[in-house]
Amino acid sequence: MSGRRCTVVSFHAHPDDEALLTGGTLAKAAAEGHRVVLVTATAGEQGLAASYDGRGEVLAATRGRELEESARALGVSRLVVLGHPDSGLHPPGSRVFATMDVEELARELAALLEEERADVLTVYDRNGGYGHPDHVQVHRVGIRAAELAGTPVVLQATVSAGLYRAALRLLAPVAARLGLVAPLGTAEVFCTGREITHSVDVRGQLVAKRAAMSAHASQRRADGRPRAMAQFLRLPGPVFALVFGREWFAQLGAPGGTRHPDIFASVPVRQD
Repeated sequence: MSGRRCTVVSFHAHPDDEALLTGGTLAKAAAEGHRVVLVTATAGEQGLAASYDGRGEVLAATRGRELEESARALGVSRLVVLGHPDSGLHPPGSRVFATMDVEELARELAALLEEERADVLTVYDRNGGYGHPDHVQVHRVGIRAAELAGTPVVLQATVSAGLYRAALRLLAPVAARLGLVAPLGTAEVFCTGREITHSVDVRGQLVAKRAAMSAHASQRRADGRPRAMAQFLRLPGPVFALVFGREWFAQLGAPGGTRHPDIFASVPVRQD
């Protein structure tokens, strides 16, 4: 990839999602001179937050400001909030992102991918990571949008499901307090280790990643109790590096086991 400048579009469900699974990778791409475009499907107005952060439109405005701060910390070139209705963990029967027509949503994202001439699109794995309905919808919409736009590489941000389940077992005494819940159940989360194709060392970007996580202050507490984000930010530097120093992706349609160290490693050379 020496000398090549690529564009990655990172598609997420809500503000703060970008920091946790892809923050280091996006910061690394930006630092290396690549164009980083961050897209969120919703403004996160149904997210858990403290009462003083508001609800609905008030919370959406708060989270929008936090997202802008996070994007600056990561070196994002362009930030796009599509503004679809946040579904929450249990989407109602009304029109929310998780229940909207995939084809309609995909055409919207495909137009952006074409405008940016994206080389790489990041989404979530088929389980939406831990099973949030909006994350699952991001997976479906992103894959179809890439197909429509002809985006050559689709990377599914993930972690090894085995590692995730092991971490949950270790954290079992405090899991409920940390909010470590998986709507799909822990048997159906993330990807298997053998599906992972890219393993990115982001230890050099941990200052940027921590800053991006810190930007999402509204996601540290809910109902007077600390959430996972608050606990993560309290980790000592060496432990934070151990937990967040590597980010993983599974390339759609590619066999696992390769473990590319760079998200642009499998981008084909453009012929134009």
